[in-house]
Amino acid sequence: MSYIEDLGARAKAAEYAIRNITTEQKNEALIAIAEILVANKGVIIAENRKDLENAEKNGMTKAFIDRLTLTAERIEKISSDVLEIAQLADPIGEILGGGQVRDGFNIVKKRVPLGVIGVIFESRPNVTVDAAALCMKSGNVCILRGGSDAINSNKCLVLFMRRALENIGISNDCILLVEDTSREVAGEMMKLNEYIDVLIPRGGSGLIKSVVENSTVPVIQTGEGNCHLYVDEIADIGMAVSIADNAKTQRPSVCNSIETLLVHKNAAPETLKELYAVWNGRVAIYGDKATADIIPVERIATEEDFYTEFNDYIIAVKVVDNVEEAIAHVNKYGTRHSECIITQNYEHARKFQQEVDAAAVYVNASTRFSDGNVFGLGAEIGISNQKLHARGPLGLRELTSYKYLIYGSGQIRT
Repeated sequence: MSYIEDLGARAKAAEYAIRNITTEQKNEALIAIAEILVANKGVIIAENRKDLENAEKNGMTKAFIDRLTLTAERIEKISSDVLEIAQLADPIGEILGGGQVRDGFNIVKKRVPLGVIGVIFESRPNVTVDAAALCMKSGNVCILRGGSDAINSNKCLVLFMRRALENIGISNDCILLVEDTSREVAGEMMKLNEYIDVLIPRGGSGLIKSVVENSTVPVIQTGEGNCHLYVDEIADIGMAVSIADNAKTQRPSVCNSIETLLVHKNAAPETLKELYAVWNGRVAIYGDKATADIIPVERIATEEDFYTEFNDYIIAVKVVDNVEEAIAHVNKYGTRHSECIITQNYEHARKFQQEVDAAAVYVNASTRFSDGNVFGLGAEIGISNQKLHARGPLGLRELTSYKYLIYGSGQIRT
C-alpha cells in the first residue's frame, strides 16, 4: 500500500466513526480547535516564518507572500471563523422531503455527508483550517494537500487540530495532511476513487486545470477569479471610485478582487481621472487606447491581459459603448466568479444581473464580499464557478449529499 493509499484507508475508517458523532460533539471539536490554535499562535507563527523565509529566498511576489503570511491577528480571525461554524445549524440529518407513495411505503429524503473530501490547494494556510472545520461540522473526513511553499505552516496547523480532536476523544484521522507535496503523490491522490468521494481544488488556473483534467475522483471546481467591475453611464462616480478602489486594492491577492475595470464612454473621463488620482501610482493600469487618451497607462492592454487574473496591484481597463458591450466582455473573459455593475439605472442593473454568467453578481457593492463568512456560511473551502452540485461559496450544505430512506411493511414489486 502506497503512502497516499494508506492515508485514504485511514480516512475511510475515520469516516465510519464520524457518522455516529453528535452535533454537540462536532461543536465541542470545533471549539477545541479554535482554542488550541490561539493558545499556540506563537508556535504557528514561528513555523510560518520558515515558509516566508523560503518564499523570499525563492523570489516570490508580494501578493504570494501576503497569501502565505500568518500573523497573530490572522490566526485569531481564523479561530473566530471556526467558532462561527460551531454556531451554525448542523445540516446533517435535515429532512429534505418525502412522503407515502402508491405502493404504501414511506420515503424520507435526508441530508448526509459526502464522505471523504480531498482538498488540493496552494499556499493559503487559512484554507487548511477552514476546510478542516467545515468538513468536521458537515460530518466529513478531509485529506488536505497544500503546496510545498506552506508545508511548515500546514504541518503545524494540522498537528494542533488533530491534537484537539484527540483530547476530546474523536478520531484525529478525521483531519489528515498529505505531507509529501510531490506532484507524483498529488497525481495518485487524484485517482484515489476507492477512498476519496470528491476532490476540491483551490488555487490558480494551473492547479485547477490539472485537477480537472487528471482526476478520476469527482471534482467540485473552484474558480480563479477574473472579476470585473463595470461603471455604467448613469452611476454615482464617487461610489464607483470608492468601490473600484476597494475591490482592487483592499487585498489584491485574493480571488474576489477585480482584475478588469469597464467604464461607459460617457462616465470614463471623470471616473478614470479620479481613480488615477486615488491610486497614485500604486496600481499599474493596462488600458485600451480610449483609456490611454484620458489617463497615463503602464501599457496598452492586450487580449491576454483581459483574460488574466493578476492577483496583484495591476488592472486592465476598457472603455465601452454601452451595458450590452460590458456584459459581452464579462461573459467572454470572466471566470464566472464575481461581477459588479455600478449604476443608478434599475433596468441596467436588472439586465446585468440577469445576463451575466457568474456565481455572484453585484449591484453597487464591492466584489470583495464574495466570501463564505460574509454570506453567513461561517467560512468556505472555495468559490465554485461551476453549475453542477454547488455554485458560489462552498459552505456546510454544499459539502453534503442526500439519501432516500424507505420504510415498508412487506411490499414486493410485481
